[in-house]
Amino acid sequence: MNETEQPVEVNTVIPFGPQHPVLPEPIQLRFTIHQDKVVGVVPNIGYIHRGIEKACELNDYKKNVSLCERVCGICNFMHAMAYCEAVEELTDTEVPDRAKYLRVVWSELSRLQSHLLWLGLFADSIGFESLFMHIWRDREIVLSLNEKTSGHRIHLSTCAIGGVNKDMDKGLISEYKSGMELLERRIRELAPVFYKDRSVKDRTVGKGVLPKKRAMLLGAVGPTARGSGIPQDMRRLGYEAYSNLDFEPVVHDEGDVHARLLVRLEEVFQSIRLIKECLEKMPEGPVMNKNRRFPNGATVVRIEQPRGELFYNVMGNGTKRLRRCRIRTPTLANIPALVDILVGYDVSDIAPIVMSVDPCISCTER
Repeated sequence: MNETEQPVEVNTVIPFGPQHPVLPEPIQLRFTIHQDKVVGVVPNIGYIHRGIEKACELNDYKKNVSLCERVCGICNFMHAMAYCEAVEELTDTEVPDRAKYLRVVWSELSRLQSHLLWLGLFADSIGFESLFMHIWRDREIVLSLNEKTSGHRIHLSTCAIGGVNKDMDKGLISEYKSGMELLERRIRELAPVFYKDRSVKDRTVGKGVLPKKRAMLLGAVGPTARGSGIPQDMRRLGYEAYSNLDFEPVVHDEGDVHARLLVRLEEVFQSIRLIKECLEKMPEGPVMNKNRRFPNGATVVRIEQPRGELFYNVMGNGTKRLRRCRIRTPTLANIPALVDILVGYDVSDIAPIVMSVDPCISCTER
């Protein structure tokens, strides 16, 4: 090279996924790197498309409850509940009050399971392996309650069209209350690490910043939006028993990885409180009303999944098979924001920034 010639600056393309130890999700993010900075990101999905929406059109509509539960393992109850709400509206099926409270209890239990799983994985992604083990130890409290409820640790399968197919006796209610007290006590012991630990703050504060206006423009939902100061929470629509419960969305304004982390951490305590409030307010009575009609017409249901707004558009034609079941999961809505917040940061920041959006590609591809 001549002394007068300038060295040519070359960008490097790095594929992140679909198989990666930090992101065990079937998505590929192709990063364009200049020196050590991310200058471009291209997402690539479609590795595990399962055709669940089409399968919903081929089944008896009642069998779709189990099918929709399989859209996402962690959020299985909420998928079943959203689908049941849609069919109940199309068939004018009234859900008993006790069943509405039970649905909220199991929805918040799903949120706990998801957030605790994420907090553990996030701790592991920034090198806190012992914190990861502590949080997943505490998550076992939730999984044990799942097992005592339905016999399954992950899939509850308790939601049905017209209500729920399981009830709680006084003994199980007492176990839920004790479990929530123990879980709250343990997570409060661990919470200062997320708030104050210097290593955690070094990896999260000021990283992956998503300003409020940008979050609104890109259509971010769930903790990703609430971490940017947007108080969007579908539970405020008052579906099931939420209209009778006292809560406000957890919001942080900073818009960075740390803000999204704290939203999920504080929602753990919020879910515990909502479960205890439901158990106190839950009325006696039946838990199921029979549905005697076929779905006819079209409806839209929106509920708050752990990752954000879950959208079901169900169309019936008066027969036992649906004309259409359209599902939009929160991760699909958050992918544009994920791509946006990665640009401009170091390669070492990729893992915590990606994890902060909590992508679930299995439910995205359905």
